[in-house]
Amino acid sequence: MTNEDDPRTPYVANAQPHPWRRYVALGDSFTEGIGDPEPNSPGGHRGWADRVAEVLSQQVDDFAYANLAVRGKLIAQIVAEQVDPALELKPDLITFCAGGNDVIRPGTDPDEIAGQFEDAVIRLSSGGATVVVFTGIDTNFTPVFRPFRGKIAIYNENVRAIADRYDCIVADQWALKEIQDPRFFDDDRLHLNSLGHHEVARMVLRALNVPNDLQPMQPDPLPRRTWREARAHDLVWAREHLVPWVLRRLRHQSSGDNVTAKRPSPLPVTTLAPGKGDDAPKPMAAADDAAATRDDRV
Repeated sequence: MTNEDDPRTPYVANAQPHPWRRYVALGDSFTEGIGDPEPNSPGGHRGWADRVAEVLSQQVDDFAYANLAVRGKLIAQIVAEQVDPALELKPDLITFCAGGNDVIRPGTDPDEIAGQFEDAVIRLSSGGATVVVFTGIDTNFTPVFRPFRGKIAIYNENVRAIADRYDCIVADQWALKEIQDPRFFDDDRLHLNSLGHHEVARMVLRALNVPNDLQPMQPDPLPRRTWREARAHDLVWAREHLVPWVLRRLRHQSSGDNVTAKRPSPLPVTTLAPGKGDDAPKPMAAADDAAATRDDRV
């Protein structure tokens, strides 16, 4: 059997334009683009999915993109609120990242979460769309989420096994060492910043085997702080981000309560011109002169 005859959806020949015309993204804050503010983007956030859609839209005609992701959602909510609307849009490309908020909750079972994930994948792949799924990031670099590293690794193995069973493409965040660095994260130390989302977009496009011109990015060096300054910075972070996050969990509240999807319908993609805006990232080659302005906030 030749590659062209292989029915498995991950095969996409690089010598021809990609085959997708209608892309729908499902998920939580990661897919919504939180941490990557852009006033000109729907919902005020750009994110990796928007960046992927921008590249895909430049290579084919009649391309449309919808993003149903909403911050703070658990996997059961994503499945209940996003899967059917996504299928109604009849996409030929779907990205599905879910379960991360569940895995980092104490007492949850990564195998049980993966069961919900598999049920969703079965439904999403039923229409013949190419489905891209995500592993979770390796949290060994961050003390706050390091205790969940084992659960994330177990969940990732489940995701990979599910992807193999249903011919999904795996976008492997665990292997994306570039973003395992606090400089690629927002002030809250939970969401990626613009550089982090940029690197994830590059990784997804590699997984899709789509050539593109996105270049690696390099943040500024971490600011030098004394021990006392570092602890003061940690206290500010705990007060402004960690405590509200914990309180929402205790109150069974979500940052996504009363938030709706930023792109509920497939629409043409407007590509943001590179270099526009105060926080536009600079290529790695120019990093010695300047890096994205948000890099030094963590």
